[in-house]
Amino acid sequence: MRQFPAVVAGPAVLTALTALAVLAVLTVSACSTPTPPRTGTPPVTPTGPAALPAPTGPHPVGTTALYLKDTSRPDPWNLDADARELKVTLWYPAGRRDGPRAPYMTPEESELLLKGKGIAGVPYDTLSRTRTNAVKDAAPAGRRLPLVVLSPGFTEPVSTLTSLAEDLAGRGYVVAGIDHTYESHATTLPGGRVAGCLACDSDTDPGFGTGVVRGRAADVSFVLDRLISGWGAHGLIDRTRIAMAGQSIGGAAALAAMVEDPRVRAGIDMDGTTYARIPRSGLSRPFMFMGSPQHVPGGRDTSWDRDWKRLTGWKRWLVLSGSEHGSFTDSPLLEDALGIRNPPGVLPAARSAELVRSYVAAFLDRHLKSRRQPLLDGPSQRFPEAGFCPGACGRP
Repeated sequence: MRQFPAVVAGPAVLTALTALAVLAVLTVSACSTPTPPRTGTPPVTPTGPAALPAPTGPHPVGTTALYLKDTSRPDPWNLDADARELKVTLWYPAGRRDGPRAPYMTPEESELLLKGKGIAGVPYDTLSRTRTNAVKDAAPAGRRLPLVVLSPGFTEPVSTLTSLAEDLAGRGYVVAGIDHTYESHATTLPGGRVAGCLACDSDTDPGFGTGVVRGRAADVSFVLDRLISGWGAHGLIDRTRIAMAGQSIGGAAALAAMVEDPRVRAGIDMDGTTYARIPRSGLSRPFMFMGSPQHVPGGRDTSWDRDWKRLTGWKRWLVLSGSEHGSFTDSPLLEDALGIRNPPGVLPAARSAELVRSYVAAFLDRHLKSRRQPLLDGPSQRFPEAGFCPGACGRP
């Protein structure tokens, strides 16, 4: 999808009641501590295609896809592949607002994802008809822009983080979303090849999470090499201002990438159990945990308690009341199209998107643009759902 410098451009079965009972049905991962499935939620009629909220920044948004091949290492999941292939979706400030909007995913990807998640009762191409805001293959605008790498949850395509990616691009960031091949239900590669989830056969193996984040950290370093020598060499990316954020195992990968690659200046883990060990000397670069109530200090997932002690630089630990594992993705925004109803007490889709977009942008603006962000200094009347941990989760 584009005409830019660098690389190649290019474009179990659940009953209806069970499917409707799971808010995070698109995002539950073997490498997280997912919210327990809810029960008793009555079915609703799907509304038709979903529409992602418009970006809040001043810039039009463009998007394109790159297909990269790392010949220095074999694929960790496909034993027949002697190189690691990756699809990277880029979102960025564009020079125009008009033009065809990029597809959310292909019909085949939608079908494989819904089948993989066991979602029935809606047309299998439903997700492919989700309306996005980014113009396909629009020319980029700006120079020396900060870069944000996004990594999705296990079994998820990076398209499930599109709402956040579009918003960041509208605020002046280049966003590189990585589809970690064979770790999601569907990744379309050059020539129309579709890679399935080979890693899904191994997700109960001992040490699986540690292996996944190690591989994703390698993916990130390779992608940075290519972007810096491509888009960066042409002045579009500022190689000194790079951050990473991810959801679930993607959030764990953000921490792993920071441990391995000093080019990643700051990171965000959105509701992901962590696996990479921080050196005894600590990690002095900025990091933010942002999660659901399962991540309160001493809660069901204790990995954040462990890692908090070794984060020696600027840090925040936020817990959003009313959030669930899928609240940090597009999942809530797709509920109506899938016929899923929120029970009382769960953040509405628009509110969860606003919270995630606001706090992620504030963190990145502070650490990549050196802009003061009072939102990160403590509890906010605008966002009372955000508690600052540790302690009583009411102060930084």
